[in-house]
Amino acid sequence: MNELKARRWIALGIGAFVLIFSFITTISFALQTYTQGTALSGGEQTVVREGNTSGQIALLEISGPIINSGEEGFFASGGYNHQSFLNGLNAVMTDRQVEGIIISVDSPGGGVLESAEIHRLVEEAQSVHEKPVFVSMGGMAASGGYYIAAPAERIFAHPQTLTGSIGVIMSSINVSELLENIGVEENVYKSGPYKDILSPTREPLEEEDEIIQAIVDEYYQEFVDIIADGRGMDEDRVRELGDGRIYTGRQALEEGLIDDLGSIDDVIDEMQAHLGANYQVVTSQVNQGFGGLFGMTVDRLFGDTELKMDFNQPRPLYMYNYE
Repeated sequence: MNELKARRWIALGIGAFVLIFSFITTISFALQTYTQGTALSGGEQTVVREGNTSGQIALLEISGPIINSGEEGFFASGGYNHQSFLNGLNAVMTDRQVEGIIISVDSPGGGVLESAEIHRLVEEAQSVHEKPVFVSMGGMAASGGYYIAAPAERIFAHPQTLTGSIGVIMSSINVSELLENIGVEENVYKSGPYKDILSPTREPLEEEDEIIQAIVDEYYQEFVDIIADGRGMDEDRVRELGDGRIYTGRQALEEGLIDDLGSIDDVIDEMQAHLGANYQVVTSQVNQGFGGLFGMTVDRLFGDTELKMDFNQPRPLYMYNYE
């Protein structure tokens, strides 16, 4: 009996040692990456394609929902970091060494504000700094993912890319009947009749429906204007295409939403041809914060973990299938 207990304790000890060793190893490795930052996007610069070193083509990446998590610095979680991307785009468009910019987009969209901030910088890179911006769409570049691509000089997609989903969505959940059935009642004290608009604990008022719809309509008009201006389309045509549906890459090409089909290598070829020189193509690995390192450790130990995005309060989104 004592021998059996001893074996169990030995097994537990070995298991704990493996877990701790794996955690420390992962953290140590990631910390080394964290401290190896360079100028481009505050991350470790990597040469994607060798070429003429008298100039550079900067390759930036947007992967995942375009949402500002509000987490910055060492303790930020992994995934898309909005401020890091803005910093990176600002850095490359003001860098005299950079001749052109390629943005790789694989995203279902995201926040209205975040999409608008990226859109503004894409326009600024081209109009103020006179640097062409090409967009390469990955598996998905929908809603806000298309919004930020619209002003680019050229847009490329794979035939299998899902894009479009032009529009705005804003929703809330009403659990008032559920709370009533289980005997829960909420008391609300507010300074105005609409202070608790979109509350999940009551039915919305008719006037509130009109308020929210007016907000959605305003943001949708902005989206339409962005595409009409960026793609040189008639507004009525944009509204016809922008009913929320998604398009494959081939369909988007037929409708004039993109310029050509091709992989990221094809986009690089086109950018080099556009610039008239085979400039070196560089990208950077954005540093992960401690939260990202911990998540990476958990994934290594227990497999991939599914991350659910908490949008906190209802907010307007340029987003496809965001739930």
